[in-house]
Amino acid sequence: MGITPTITMKDIALAFNVSVTTVSRALKGSGRISEELRERIVAFAREHNYISNELAGSLRLSRREPLHIIGVIVPQIAHYYFSTILSGIEDEARLHGYCIMVAQSDESYEREVEICQSFLKNRVCGVIVSQAKDTLQYDHFLRLLQAGVPLVFYDRICTGLNTNRVVVDDYHGAFVAVSHLIETGCKRIAFYGSPMQLEISKNRFNGYRDAILQHGLRLDQSLVFVCDNHEDAEDLTPEVLAREDRPDAFFAVNDDTAIGILYTAKHLGFNVPNDISICGFTDGERAVACEPMLTTVGQRGDKVGREAVDILLDHVEQRIPDDKVEKRVVKTRLMVRGTSRTDSIHNA
Repeated sequence: MGITPTITMKDIALAFNVSVTTVSRALKGSGRISEELRERIVAFAREHNYISNELAGSLRLSRREPLHIIGVIVPQIAHYYFSTILSGIEDEARLHGYCIMVAQSDESYEREVEICQSFLKNRVCGVIVSQAKDTLQYDHFLRLLQAGVPLVFYDRICTGLNTNRVVVDDYHGAFVAVSHLIETGCKRIAFYGSPMQLEISKNRFNGYRDAILQHGLRLDQSLVFVCDNHEDAEDLTPEVLAREDRPDAFFAVNDDTAIGILYTAKHLGFNVPNDISICGFTDGERAVACEPMLTTVGQRGDKVGREAVDILLDHVEQRIPDDKVEKRVVKTRLMVRGTSRTDSIHNA
């Protein structure tokens, strides 16, 4: 998708049949014009990717002499996987003489927009971002690109833009994990995933689905749930395990959810893994702190972070053309532990 040219205050003034001064006051939040007009002008400016002359000038200067500051947007800093990515980003950035400016979106589109505006004002040389769960628009990312700020997505990518990205092999990781559950005797495997507008959830579901079908089992849509955190897993799992046709295994989109399933299954008196097998996706510290230890897919977050910085600095330091898009995939690995059986059905 192409990027629309930026508009000027004069263009906005013509659209509303007002003076440039009125537009300027509206964009600065002045109380000298009506709130209704101010909101309409601000909305129009945002929709048409307006960047002020002052800001655009500073950004052009930044591109000639980039500040050695990388903006990083993290959905949740407390999340283990994101913290490992952040560690990799910081280590690689420091190695090349750059600092990072970190902001947490807290899974909010509105907060994400504010962060991007702040990064523009602070003249970061580039931005590394994993988008929030509820982000369905990407005008704020377009404004970064229009201003000449390189952008690299990690983990949760923006599918509406053909931009640089670093992801793990979500599909293959899920396929291998679910295949392991099937090959150790499981036949009814529930899927707990994130909302399907997220590319990672689609890819992990597709890996889950294809593993089931390729092993000759039937895909039961009644075993597919939107559930991607510990609390929701604790609420949902008793109902799922109370079914007459209950699953004999769970594949969860992340470790947090998998541990919620584990806690609930044990509390209800099920033996893990003899009655119920469980597999997560992250391989964080909690995966080896629970009992039994969690079978999970390792994502190698540190490598994801380092790769993201490597791509970004290639653009910042103009080693590659601005219009060249880099897409890298970090391989996953299955960590077989105590929540899944280890004996193949062929040896049972």
